[in-house]
Amino acid sequence: MSSLSLAVRDSSTMLRRNLLHARRYPSLTLNLLLTPVMLLLLFVYIFGDTMSAGIGGGDRSAYIAYIVPGILLMTIGSTVVGTAVSVSTDMNEGIIARFRTMAIHRGSVLFGHVAGSVLQAVISVVLVGAVGVAMGFRSTDATPLEWIAALGLLALVSLAFTWIAVGMGMGSPNAEAASNNAMPLILLPLISSAFTPVDSMPGWFQPIAEYQPFTPAIETLRGLLLGTEIGNNGWLTIGWCLALAVLGYRWSKAQFDRDPK
Repeated sequence: MSSLSLAVRDSSTMLRRNLLHARRYPSLTLNLLLTPVMLLLLFVYIFGDTMSAGIGGGDRSAYIAYIVPGILLMTIGSTVVGTAVSVSTDMNEGIIARFRTMAIHRGSVLFGHVAGSVLQAVISVVLVGAVGVAMGFRSTDATPLEWIAALGLLALVSLAFTWIAVGMGMGSPNAEAASNNAMPLILLPLISSAFTPVDSMPGWFQPIAEYQPFTPAIETLRGLLLGTEIGNNGWLTIGWCLALAVLGYRWSKAQFDRDPK
């Protein structure tokens, strides 16, 4: 069997293992999904009219259209926290050491985690998106090609942040620390353009919100689903995702090769 075939076979096995874990212990995924869903409900039904006036909208429905793309990106950040916890658990309970003694492709352990996390993130986005649709979100102007591009964008962002979460998980001494270390992946969307336009923020804070990875991704997703101007945000999103994916992969691989556990 060729090296590529071995890698694909073993990565598929590790993917099935991680999906089985997620199915048997769904509480972590459900708890992580609560954050974006609760924020969606809070900002639409409690603050919706006020926030809509702030962005020049006429009613709450305008703010639903504005906020849902940001919540979808926040869902990815929330979901990959579970990846950091799962990786840290594997690293500290001895299963990785056991895998190292077996005749399997070394990289399959990491690739299984990443593939499983991306799949779970996409499913989570669909579920949160369904909640948004039930609350009134509509994207009537998006073409089938734009919907495919939006799904590809969400998958790319999921891949990038999953690799970062894997690195955080491998570098954490326990699952609790991994959860805390990955918390910025949930907090960053809160200081992006997810809930309010960047130009409405204080001048000193605008560069922080504008030049972080979530803001261009959110603006690109809004452009694809709602027909707003994308500008350079699409290229910035791709650049951020590639840079984060490469950084996360190299960081994770270095720790995996070095860790004696």
